[in-house]
Amino acid sequence: MDSVIKKLPGISLAAIIAVPAWVLGQQFPVIGSPVLGILFGMLLAFWKRPPAFQSGVTYTSKKLLQYSIILLGFDMNLFQIFQAGSQTLLLMAFTLTATFLGAYLVGKALKVDRDTNILVGVGTAICGGSAIAATAPVIGAKDEDVARSISTIFLFNVIAAFLFPFLGHTMQMSDFHFGLWAGTAINDTSSVVAAGYTFSDAAGNLAVIVKLTRTLMIIPVTLVLAFYTAKRQSRTGSANYSFAKIFPWFVVGFVASAVINTFLPLPAGMGKSLASFGKFVIVMAMAAIGLNTNLIDLVKHGWRPVVLGFSCWAILAVTSLAVQYGLPGSLF
Repeated sequence: MDSVIKKLPGISLAAIIAVPAWVLGQQFPVIGSPVLGILFGMLLAFWKRPPAFQSGVTYTSKKLLQYSIILLGFDMNLFQIFQAGSQTLLLMAFTLTATFLGAYLVGKALKVDRDTNILVGVGTAICGGSAIAATAPVIGAKDEDVARSISTIFLFNVIAAFLFPFLGHTMQMSDFHFGLWAGTAINDTSSVVAAGYTFSDAAGNLAVIVKLTRTLMIIPVTLVLAFYTAKRQSRTGSANYSFAKIFPWFVVGFVASAVINTFLPLPAGMGKSLASFGKFVIVMAMAAIGLNTNLIDLVKHGWRPVVLGFSCWAILAVTSLAVQYGLPGSLF
């Protein structure tokens, strides 16, 4: 109980910052609440807050972030996702592989630090902020790395929301092909929705389902990263090495909540309400991360992640188009 009371000031501060970020994010979905939360937090980081806040701020940015991922699973219908996934599995295999390989090679060439490289790659390949939120605790990323990665992903989300419909019409894409392209090549759900439904309702419906299918890729990717981190720590002889601590148990919770939402008769609207609360907790976590981030240092060292993010985004978008139009028509 003493531990909980000690954390309350910091948790409350993160929640207070998250409220206006959440409200404004609903009004401007292309920007999104998580980005506003991290931005408001970074602005308040200049305030020299009392030490009593730090414990709760750290707890929110680490533990509450993990719990929020579990709640997101309550908005998943596995039957619908698997149906779309069976049609697009090959496409995702190509796009994910190309993006991760591109992130590794470009990041190495630019000398981007390992954690930022992984977070930008995962955020681009899978689902933006949610993937970064799920991956950060697994690899032990610092708050600065998360802030840098979220900022980079946000930049290309906004560009994609406006650019993709124009390019789709210019290339005379069908609703089906544009839905696949938007669902696989745009990072954040809000931008997928914006771009998909700007093109057409049919394209938007498909793009959202494909995007949700991509979200499930959080599961294998975080598990692989957990094994990688465990192996790396054991090789370096880390005194804090413990696979049980590294293993992303919250991903198991994410799967369990998706299974519950799919197979159990929950009260109407309950699954979406729990998922919405999870998204609000993510905004709280982003605000807490912002509070622990030096904005000046972020801007000073921010160009390399932006170049990396652009490279990953371009590789993802081109690969999706190449697979759709390059493979036999019977597949797509």
